[in-house]
Amino acid sequence: MNQDLFVVIEHLRGQVSDLSYVMLAAARALAGRSGGSVVAVLLGHQAQELAADLSADKVLYMDHALLAHFTPDAHSRALAALIREANPRAVFLGNTSIGADVASVLSARLGLPLISSCRSINEQGRFVSQICGGKILAETELADTTTLVMMIPGGYAPEAGRSAAAPAVTLVPAPALDDVRVTLRQYFEPEAGDVDISKEPILIAVGRGIQNQGNLELADELAKALGGVVCASRPVVDQGWLPTSRLVGKSGKRVKAKLYLALGISGAPEHVEAITDSEAIVAVNTDSAAPIFEVAKYGTTADLFDLVPLLTEKIREAKSA
Repeated sequence: MNQDLFVVIEHLRGQVSDLSYVMLAAARALAGRSGGSVVAVLLGHQAQELAADLSADKVLYMDHALLAHFTPDAHSRALAALIREANPRAVFLGNTSIGADVASVLSARLGLPLISSCRSINEQGRFVSQICGGKILAETELADTTTLVMMIPGGYAPEAGRSAAAPAVTLVPAPALDDVRVTLRQYFEPEAGDVDISKEPILIAVGRGIQNQGNLELADELAKALGGVVCASRPVVDQGWLPTSRLVGKSGKRVKAKLYLALGISGAPEHVEAITDSEAIVAVNTDSAAPIFEVAKYGTTADLFDLVPLLTEKIREAKSA
């Protein structure tokens, strides 16, 4: 087993995911201790240009028509072939639906240990994972064999995984994929919602802490005062209190707001993943240990039902002065 660190690059329809850059930053932090190289693994078809800004010592690029779009069968088979041949120290994958589909198969097929929900690597070189919705942090060391590591956002800035200089790219042959069982035929786009929260500069986000649908009026009044839009985390949308077009998260929209005010949101990884590009995240949560405070620029443990009406009033006063 060598000391190289593989980072499996997630991309969709010509865009590299921010989590891929986060993983590159994490691998770079570990490489500084282990002495290995950071190797980006890019699977696709006519997609070599996606390697241009990856902060990696080198890129292994596998080109095949059946790798143009993600399918668990083709991608897990391709990655298994690479891992068997290279025997890297660790393989970083996203803690996403794509990563879960692949990592589970690789772990079972190759008999490799797997660290999930990893947020960062501490000074002792241990992997720090968030469990129980982020309320517990667990530390894990690498096993004596190649280890699969599934990363969540929040521990590293995506910018740390980008490079101004393009890394060297090595084309590697794909294994036989002609008999894969699943292929992608087409994408189905959801209908446009009432607003596109991914383009809104000011977002007032509500979570489970809003308690009931009637309390959404508080958030709505604050949004009107600020000139923003109300959005929500998964629990609020699942209750039917807001449409899915307002959902922020891995299964909803990624946002890049100038101001993202999170009211009563705990900060689960799938939510945090979608808000890290926002310029200023402000968290309001009575639980001082809520993971949302890890990514917030400002935060308070004040009760949102006390704070929001007062804040709305002060903003209206300031605008009318």
